[in-house]
Amino acid sequence: MARGNRQLRGDTGSKLPRHVAIILDGNNRWAKRRLLPSLAGHRAGVKAVRGVVEACGEAGIKVLTLFAFSSENWNRPKSEVDGLMELFLRTLRKETGKLKKNNIRLKIIGDVSRFSPDIQAQIAEAEALTADGAKVTLVIAANYGGMWDIAQSARKVASLVEQGEISADEVDESLIGQHLSTAGIPEPDLLIRTSGEQRISNFLLWQCAYSEFYFTKTLWPDFDRREFERALLAYVNRQRRFGKTSEQVEAEATC
Repeated sequence: MARGNRQLRGDTGSKLPRHVAIILDGNNRWAKRRLLPSLAGHRAGVKAVRGVVEACGEAGIKVLTLFAFSSENWNRPKSEVDGLMELFLRTLRKETGKLKKNNIRLKIIGDVSRFSPDIQAQIAEAEALTADGAKVTLVIAANYGGMWDIAQSARKVASLVEQGEISADEVDESLIGQHLSTAGIPEPDLLIRTSGEQRISNFLLWQCAYSEFYFTKTLWPDFDRREFERALLAYVNRQRRFGKTSEQVEAEATC
């Protein structure tokens, strides 16, 4: 990372995650502490997104997934939801050209059918315009829930069985994964949650089975490059065993 922590340089490059997922939490609290309306916190959160996307590009992190709006967030006050939808549409219109210019692919996951026709059209346009982006894939989870994702995958697989295209005995973890909304994207190596909460709130439940978790008390709008580098440094200093012993992992690393 060009202006990054020196401890992330040298031989740590190969140890950095390919895919970082972040639960963007704390926008409302950030605004309240400043006696501002909640939407001001969400606007500040968009600025934080720009910084992290840029940092991923510099570090060679290939996928960044952001939990921007959960399927449960519709239960928030209508004025806040309306403001979020307006901000989402405006941000898509404003940022799509920049993403394309910077070789970044945009992918939206979640049940987009609940969004307005304008938002759905803008999503389709943004995804098409940035489809060739190869530097970073920016995945935005909007109207997304992990249980919804598993259920919709199961329905697709059940339909294949019902149509006789596959047998029930052929249903396995790989097949379920092929029909998740993140199909074709590597599973997250690192999951970050801001604002001090220590739960994953129905986010990427299947995909994060072996992810490393990093929790910080920093509110999302304050999550800057330095905070991101702290999370990456914590990650590179961990040993990922995937069910193996430390001795096995260490022996494989020396081969």
